[in-house]
Amino acid sequence: MLDNLRTGLRSALKKIVGASDINEELIDSLSKDIQRSLLQSDVNVRQVLSITKNLKERALNEQPPKGLTKKDHIITILYNEISSLLGYTGDNIIHIDKTKSISEDSFNFQPGKKNIILMLGIQGSGKTTCTVKIARWLTRHGYKVAIIGADTWRPGALTQLKMNSIKIKVEVYGEEENKDPISIVKNGLEYYKSQDYDVIVIDTAGRHKEESGLLEEMNEINKVTNPDLVLLVIDGTMGQQAYSQAKAFHDTAPIGGIVITKLDGTAKGGGALAASAVTGAKIFFIGTGERIDDLELFSPTRFVGRLLGMGDIKALLDMAKRLEIEADETQAKRLLGGKMTIEDFYSQMENVNKMGFRNVIENLPGLSGMVKDDQLDVLQGKIEKWRFIIQSMTKEEKKDPNIINDARRKRISRGSGITEHEVKDMIKQYNNSKTMMKQAKGRQMHGMLRRFGFG
Repeated sequence: MLDNLRTGLRSALKKIVGASDINEELIDSLSKDIQRSLLQSDVNVRQVLSITKNLKERALNEQPPKGLTKKDHIITILYNEISSLLGYTGDNIIHIDKTKSISEDSFNFQPGKKNIILMLGIQGSGKTTCTVKIARWLTRHGYKVAIIGADTWRPGALTQLKMNSIKIKVEVYGEEENKDPISIVKNGLEYYKSQDYDVIVIDTAGRHKEESGLLEEMNEINKVTNPDLVLLVIDGTMGQQAYSQAKAFHDTAPIGGIVITKLDGTAKGGGALAASAVTGAKIFFIGTGERIDDLELFSPTRFVGRLLGMGDIKALLDMAKRLEIEADETQAKRLLGGKMTIEDFYSQMENVNKMGFRNVIENLPGLSGMVKDDQLDVLQGKIEKWRFIIQSMTKEEKKDPNIINDARRKRISRGSGITEHEVKDMIKQYNNSKTMMKQAKGRQMHGMLRRFGFG
């Protein structure tokens, strides 16, 4: 998805990473590369110029926060500017207020009532298919869901809805011969009234911003249902035109969220994303394929992190916060000074294990998408063995692994059930980590890892 934009932005970042000196000429070159990448993805010219103007001014005039290099700061600025393009204005990746929730859950449904989702969109946007996809997503997340088919304009709409819903075992209410969508919605809500459902998703007829009759119908359905959430489905191939469509719908029935479909293989996807965000309505989902499961909960921070090859840093911060992982001050000083003990090493592995080894590896900057599944399995297996090895060590050996000779290594091997070679390999990895921690002192990545409790 949006491969050209991803490639362009990462190429631009390489100029910063590989530069020997940060100067105005380099920032100008970076800005032009970013402009080119965004424009090729059909992002509005004004938005592009605004981003690059802010990037240039901030890069040249702002002083990096303590602990960040100039290069790291410029990358952070770019991350935040691209995030703002997609409507995200929260804390940046470095400074996060721990008193605030950083969860990006899209729904706030009330328990004990039937929450109503009203689906809107122009004809051909994939709205009916998207209705089923959202029902599928909700059922997989524990909600009991039913659907009302109120698209009386497109022939076969109800049949399509029912056929797809059978696959996910979700009930659909519809009236094949009734051409009045208002009465269908009323009857459907009455039909489900006594049944135990958490969410009712209503599919409506596709319409265009110029079709006043359909817009009025949409307004009437909105009044009748008083929905808890109105989702607008937009075709990702529309590019910048998504803005005028979203605005027209929003003016008729306040849009609570946007779903962008057909983002798999379109050069205009960036334009659709940016244009939708300008309306102020949050992008909830993006469609990434034809299958019912090809629907992804949209996270601006995750999306931008992937574009820039930085991983889902916010997701890691969220996990760390939920687990209340706090680095010990004394331990942190040892790690920063390159004096990490085996006990510290063990502590960090425990934290990694709590957060999910695969999540950490896949989301760390520079590693996202670079480590294959079989490699992850090998690494996971090594960590499990290392834990047994460390548990078989004496306190003295944990404090000073240099005292481990052949005899001690044999004893540790027998106690842990791990080969002597693997014991030696773990100590080698420990020494490498210790050296890397010392070399990383003061850099952004090190600071971030310390916040996770890794050092």
